Amino acid sequence: MTIQIRKLDSSNPDFNAQLSAVLAFEASEDEAIDRAAAQILADVKARGDAAVIEYTNRFDKLTASDVASLEIGKDELQRALASLAPERRTALQTAANRVRAYHERQKAETGSDGFTYTEADGTVLGQKVTPLDRVGIYVPGGKAAYPSSVLMNAIPAKVAGVQEIIMVVPTPSGVKNELVLAAAAIAGVDRVFTIGGAQAVGALAYGTATIPQVDKIVGPGNAYVAAAKRRVFGIVGIDMIAGPSEILVVCDGTTDPDWIAMDLFSQAEHDELAQSILVCPDAAYIEKVEASINRQLDAMPRKDVIRTSLVNRGAMVKVGDMDEACEIANMIAAEHLEISTENPQQWADKIRHAGAMFLGRFSSESLGDYCAGPNHVLPTSRTARFSSPLGVYDFQKRSSIIHVSEAGAQTLGKVAAELAYGEGLQAHAGSAEYRLK
Repeated sequence: MTIQIRKLDSSNPDFNAQLSAVLAFEASEDEAIDRAAAQILADVKARGDAAVIEYTNRFDKLTASDVASLEIGKDELQRALASLAPERRTALQTAANRVRAYHERQKAETGSDGFTYTEADGTVLGQKVTPLDRVGIYVPGGKAAYPSSVLMNAIPAKVAGVQEIIMVVPTPSGVKNELVLAAAAIAGVDRVFTIGGAQAVGALAYGTATIPQVDKIVGPGNAYVAAAKRRVFGIVGIDMIAGPSEILVVCDGTTDPDWIAMDLFSQAEHDELAQSILVCPDAAYIEKVEASINRQLDAMPRKDVIRTSLVNRGAMVKVGDMDEACEIANMIAAEHLEISTENPQQWADKIRHAGAMFLGRFSSESLGDYCAGPNHVLPTSRTARFSSPLGVYDFQKRSSIIHVSEAGAQTLGKVAAELAYGEGLQAHAGSAEYRLK
């Protein structure tokens, strides 16, 4: 069945409104979901393990007697790793090595060692960088399992120096994914519990007799998990509230259209709400990509999901030239941006807003998902305008260092006192003035 993907033309007077309509997506604010998540969190906070096991047995169709029985030991993780076919194990290890190498370089390049400097009067100022003590990683479970997410969340935490990583992963009907467990072994996860949903978020946020409280929760989940993470923010840190996956392909018409069609599929197959957009100045090329989509679609195992995604949320945008394509890319601020052109760097220099940029026709977004090295946990729903990929810096915190010398206190004390009097804060002024000679 031929599908018609929405076509937009930047020369149309209503183009901005049309594009805004394509991009419009409100993260689920379903009141019933939010109320259910709130109730589960309150119950877990009040009853701890008893509530966690009750909800886990109900939602995942288990018959566990206590939360301790849902912990997977490190020996089982190692057995899962050993059970993998050699090719699969090598691929997982290679991906882990590349992710680790990238984040070690990131750590070195982003001021993760802190700094100090000494002023003329002997006052020392600076910043101390320390890793978080304990982090919780949420991993989707069951058949829809993502070992790559284990690597992308756990490895930068380890590189940052996090002392303990607690992973939670639901196992509906008791089904464990060996590749997920193997990834946990490779990434160095410390403890794994087979729980999920809002109850897992609550357990990590509040702590129970069995599951220790963490300082930050990272990782994707369903609408209940997202609602729970939103509610516990402030008690613990969170990475982000992620929306459906997105890809924006900016193409000059020189890439094989079959490649671009498959790149659009690669996001559309995630979810009916995923978004795939092509921006190109060549109308004839856009037609070729659409023809390729219709030619290749029926061979895709997830063709129904892809079709729904492309018809409901996809778009093909005709622009005047590549400069305008870059302007529109900045407006979209996509999670994944492919610049599939000749000399891609010249266009990348014009991009201000993107979660990750894939430069050149050989840089398919799927490589970034699995093994290129940079993190695949990226800002969605235009939040790349103000957010960054998950990284080592998300698992560290910074403390200011202020070591004022006696001489420095004479200068700074007068300044502070004057400003404190201006704010009507007498004790602040007095505290500074006591140190004046």
